[in-house]
Amino acid sequence: MPMTRHVLPLWMVGLAAALAGCGGGSVNRLPGITTYPIGGSVSGLTGTLVLQDNGADDLSVTANGSFTFATPLAGGALYSVTIATQPAGQVCAVSDGAGSVAGPVSTIVVSCTSSASSGRWAWMSGSNRVDAAGQYGSEGSAVAGNVPGAREATGSWTDSAGNLWLFGGFGDDANGNAGMLNDLWKYSPSGGQWTWEGGAQTVGATGIYGTQGVPAAADIPGAREGAATWTDAAGDLWLFGGVGADANQNSVEFNDLWKYDPGSAQWTWVSGSSVPGATGSYGTQGVAAASNEPPARANAVSWIDSAGVLWLFGGAQYSGSSVSAVFNDLWSYNPGTGRWTWVSGSSAPNAAGMYGSAGIAASGNAPGARAGATGWLDASGNLWLMGGYGVDQNQSAGELNDLWQYNPSSGEWTWISGASTQGMRGLYGTQGTGAAGNAPGARVTAMSWTDASGNLWLFGGFGYDQQGTLDDLDDLWEYTPGTGVWTWVSGSSTAGTTGNYGAPGTAAAGNLPGAREEPAGWIDSSGNLWLFGGFGYDSVGDQDDLNDLWEFSP
Repeated sequence: MPMTRHVLPLWMVGLAAALAGCGGGSVNRLPGITTYPIGGSVSGLTGTLVLQDNGADDLSVTANGSFTFATPLAGGALYSVTIATQPAGQVCAVSDGAGSVAGPVSTIVVSCTSSASSGRWAWMSGSNRVDAAGQYGSEGSAVAGNVPGAREATGSWTDSAGNLWLFGGFGDDANGNAGMLNDLWKYSPSGGQWTWEGGAQTVGATGIYGTQGVPAAADIPGAREGAATWTDAAGDLWLFGGVGADANQNSVEFNDLWKYDPGSAQWTWVSGSSVPGATGSYGTQGVAAASNEPPARANAVSWIDSAGVLWLFGGAQYSGSSVSAVFNDLWSYNPGTGRWTWVSGSSAPNAAGMYGSAGIAASGNAPGARAGATGWLDASGNLWLMGGYGVDQNQSAGELNDLWQYNPSSGEWTWISGASTQGMRGLYGTQGTGAAGNAPGARVTAMSWTDASGNLWLFGGFGYDQQGTLDDLDDLWEYTPGTGVWTWVSGSSTAGTTGNYGAPGTAAAGNLPGAREEPAGWIDSSGNLWLFGGFGYDSVGDQDDLNDLWEFSP
């Protein structure tokens, strides 16, 4: 892997060749079944709000006070209240919106606010030009001048206190040298300052593994990009795999699993090999075992469910500057037992997609092998997956825009929407208006968020615009699972746009991050979307690694 440029836009070089080879219950009409009303209260509303329960039963609300859905639910049924349509000029959020029915439900709270920054981007820190060197300051000390260097494919987390964390990536160190990094950073949205928490100020640092399962102050993962990350309920940060470089600057992948405790500021090497290139062991599908572990990989998709189980899908291995293999295997890791389970997908790389019928779950369905896909977790615990660079149903390699849902309870994949073939251009429609025909173009290494209402958000990546041009993108999309509709929220329908930064810390209608791929992202407790760096375009149209930090208020 060349150290002057990231891997991912070169994926097309190698993989295609490889593939060529309130009230009481009401009585239901059926005897013995009691149903209960589902409702709550709305405050701050000035327009018309449309709510949904379990993706249906639309309820238009035009006044503050109590609300009740038309359809009651039986005892034991699940409810999930989300926002289908926001009121004009306002942002509403749902609290206590999901649960199991044990009686009348009247505790759902919907709060609406008007915000001058609603629907606007604000440039919060970092440079508006590419290739900025890191400003580290003193380890553990927050100072106004601190900022990570420009970088792409970093690991990112949000901790239990709402701080934003990032680790490593490919980018610029304290001396402005480009390469793999293993520095750990924390950003406080309330304080507006970065803190260098550990790791090297220079590129190419090797890992210090210590004793497996034992935390130590000296232990730390080696320099890498494209690692998978999770945050657990205790606020610990988890990291798996990624791609680094050996002494000869050849790409090497890892399958090591790490945990970081922000309280003790210590890393623990949890599982996997301390040597790159581990082949892993699949074991028996569906059966957890101490010897199971995924093969080394980078740019996999990761989720963590309500039970604290870590999920991992796909990823890639590299040969020189191109991809040699992509995966479509789905894994789970239970921190309580310390064991991996190969859940679904193939144990062989480069598997084609098995789409079945759109909207129909089936045991034979499976997304094709891919890396750099985008993932979300919804309020019901389903895993969502979109796009990436990989293999379509025709065994053809390229960027994808297919949207998938995996139900851990049934163990089945559902192809929801998007194309079953690679290379699809974007269908943008009218900005701000959701429509059934809208769809983001095929893309890889975009950024994703899930908001409090259960809506899925997507930004940028390397892919196809409305005209079919392949380049970095700056479009922001929202997907509502209840309606199955995409909305183009902001950004351009044309690829390769420069950034418009405006004044630091000030949200404005004209502000917009430049088109980019492989950024880091977070969502804060107020529902604001945060975006950092990536490989893309700066304020004058230069394209390389960035270290700008942005906030978007939906």
